[in-house]
Amino acid sequence: MPELRKDPVLGRWIIIATERSKRPTDFVVEEFKTTGGFCPLCPGNEKTTPREVLAYGRDPNMPANSAGWQLRVVPNKYPALVIEGDLEKHGEGLYDRMNGIGAHEVVIESPRHEDRFTFLPHDQMVLVFRAFRNRIHDLGRDHRFRYVMVFKNYGRAAGASLEHSHSQLVALPILPRMVISELDGSLSYFKYKDRCVFCDIIRQEAQQDTRVVCQNDYFVTLTPFAPRSPFEMWILPKHHSSSYADQDDQSLSALADIFSETMRRLDACIANVPYNFVLHTQPLGSQPLEHYHWHFEIVPKLTSIAGFEWGTGFYINPMPPEDTCRYLREAL
Repeated sequence: MPELRKDPVLGRWIIIATERSKRPTDFVVEEFKTTGGFCPLCPGNEKTTPREVLAYGRDPNMPANSAGWQLRVVPNKYPALVIEGDLEKHGEGLYDRMNGIGAHEVVIESPRHEDRFTFLPHDQMVLVFRAFRNRIHDLGRDHRFRYVMVFKNYGRAAGASLEHSHSQLVALPILPRMVISELDGSLSYFKYKDRCVFCDIIRQEAQQDTRVVCQNDYFVTLTPFAPRSPFEMWILPKHHSSSYADQDDQSLSALADIFSETMRRLDACIANVPYNFVLHTQPLGSQPLEHYHWHFEIVPKLTSIAGFEWGTGFYINPMPPEDTCRYLREAL
């Protein structure tokens, strides 16, 4: 029988449509093939991108924006928001406007065009997570910005337009609606129970052991109780922390370990599956928050959003997360 499940943080309802239940082999995904041709993100083509804001691995005697790097961060050539200018907030009756001020950056995760994030060597993946931390710190110095959204699109179905492995950061002058909802939901729980809802989720999942995919000393990967998509997973630090930017190098190394294992398990279940991952962290300029817990959410693109979803805000998921977890545990 279908089941309605409620997300304990957002209060969002999910329909687990068990009569549509599928196995991993039932999902057909379009392979994100390398087609060749010119790639602006490859070494030797540095002059075709905006000037880098961060680079790792290049010989210090080599000039910036030259080859020899292991990771580069560059402004997006076609940014959603621009960094120059003032916000100039103003109203038009009941409507509000402001200039599209922000920052939009591309993290080029490897110099090798054929690399996939899922299979990056450990040290290379650590550089990616270190770049996220570095850029959040740097962008957080700009008083105009309130939040830095870190995300990755892999596969055309997930919105990727370039094959070369990359992720993105967008600094925003406002808090995203989803972040506000998470902050409000977790604060409401904290006021009622005097505990972090994410910490309680981790404790309960450890006890039940039906939705824990993998873990190490620092992090745990879960299939959430009310997932929007088959094979949705969350990666959370086991010890309470509200800010990703506060993580030290040892923590980032452990994060690379569990992220690599998590993504390899997903790929073993459904090879080359398109996905998005998004970092959820506290707003810029915040003091540590007792009620909030930073985490990554990984959402494969295996279902479509249609009229029912748009009209209700519900998601329909054909796979219970307990089944998803079992497949992922057995995958390696």
